[in-house]
Amino acid sequence: MKPPSHLLYLHGFRSSPGSAKAQRVAAEVTRLQDAGHSLVWCCPQLPPSPAAAKALIDSLTHDWPSDRMAAIGSSLGGFYATVLAEQRGCRAVVLNPAVDPADTLAGQIGEQTGWHDPALRFEFTAAHVEELRVMRPPRLRDPARYLAVIAKGDEVLDWRDMTARYAGARIKLLEGGDHALSDFDDHLPDLLGFLDLG
Repeated sequence: MKPPSHLLYLHGFRSSPGSAKAQRVAAEVTRLQDAGHSLVWCCPQLPPSPAAAKALIDSLTHDWPSDRMAAIGSSLGGFYATVLAEQRGCRAVVLNPAVDPADTLAGQIGEQTGWHDPALRFEFTAAHVEELRVMRPPRLRDPARYLAVIAKGDEVLDWRDMTARYAGARIKLLEGGDHALSDFDDHLPDLLGFLDLG
């Protein structure tokens, strides 16, 4: 496959484009652009409503070429990246991806604050949980289109669920680690290599 001409980064629950991983990928995109790669980059702030988040993602990427686009998603963003990849047939890199976020986030109903901006407050509702439930794709049609970076030390999500969900994908399974992938810089070359952007 050719390197992507369009790249989308999707952050996780309560996160933002200001996350360390999003900023690190943005810096790599800038480096590639400075080197002459005409890469279109998009890293939106996703709304709390999963339905609204999907509508935003669809509107931002509707005119992107499916065979030349890719998505990177962390945690809940990994779930959204999977939804998009199944819809469009593009490549996706998922970082400690949420597998069944309707179940995982059912305990988060109520007022929430943003990780990077505590002044950002939003209400996460039972309706949002149901939006996630109906959005979950069935079994992956082409697991080879995915790279999954999964940490056994993830304190939020179970690595066994993630590896089962992405069976057949290229999986980088980390001994230890954490949900935030604090050692993300160590894995960036593999991510770029998978996308033919190395």
